[in-house]
Amino acid sequence: MRTPASIRRLRPSVLFLLASAALVTACAVNPVTGKRQLMLISTAQEAALGAEADRAITTSYGLYDDAALSNHIAAMGEQMARDSHRPDLEWTFRVLDSPVINAFAVPGGYVYVTRGILPWLGSEAELAGVLGHEIGHITARHSAQRLSQAQLAQVGLGVGSALSGTFRRYSALAEAGVGLLMLSFSRENEREADRLGVEYATTGGWAAGEMANFFATLERMQPKSGGGLPDWLSTHPAPERRVETVRELAEEWRGRVEHATLMVNRDEYLRLIDGIVYGNDPRQGYVRDGWFNHPGLTFRFPVPGGWELLNEPARVQITEPDGEAAIL
Repeated sequence: MRTPASIRRLRPSVLFLLASAALVTACAVNPVTGKRQLMLISTAQEAALGAEADRAITTSYGLYDDAALSNHIAAMGEQMARDSHRPDLEWTFRVLDSPVINAFAVPGGYVYVTRGILPWLGSEAELAGVLGHEIGHITARHSAQRLSQAQLAQVGLGVGSALSGTFRRYSALAEAGVGLLMLSFSRENEREADRLGVEYATTGGWAAGEMANFFATLERMQPKSGGGLPDWLSTHPAPERRVETVRELAEEWRGRVEHATLMVNRDEYLRLIDGIVYGNDPRQGYVRDGWFNHPGLTFRFPVPGGWELLNEPARVQITEPDGEAAIL
């Protein structure tokens, strides 16, 4: 049975009205700014997404086996989270067993630092600033906002597909592009996370201006991930005057808190990370004389000359220099 032409003509309009209604009703008050914003992800959905992502992240990269270090970092993070704009979340702080220099957060209160970033931090105050920055991404709902934008784009793609056969044929490519655009935060997100990181670290009792030292270190070293987990600079686009701005914010917040002195704790931090594995962990596998050897799992295989090797807890991948072939 054919659909009447009048109904067929109404369908794009109905889709447009449904999308418009979603925009009108899907607003929420941002916990940090107190302003209403487009939000298609509820707090419960954030928690579910975070839990699912946490399982995948810990399986893929593994947790660093140092209970004292992990517990200390978790205690610092939980102290700041309790005084943040979203103390009601069930916060989780983890140290990943990865040599890559990075720290990141996913919705629902999950914050990660890699063991690779810890040797590049010069004090507990720098670590507090990094943790506060990632807590800020969660309290300001940056990831949820990016996901909402992606969902909104999908609504637009659905309407476009209904209106245009040509658009429908290319909608899969458009969807892939939208996904790539949502992989990192905006510079405005970074500015807000820097500001919140200074606030949370200072109210927690640390000298938040020390965080600027880490940002200055990143600018000098330009870390490269070498595949797998991305590095800090690829997931955190640096705002202009970042180092100077953080120091200015720290001075401003110093006058707002009641702490007689703010902690730096350089010596305490260096003792905490003393003996940390730096770079690739040979216990997880290493290449020698053209062979990959895994002492823990007792296997080995040849690695073709010039191929790039990516070793993670759940997989080993070697890739041909031109990217035309890979072995997993």
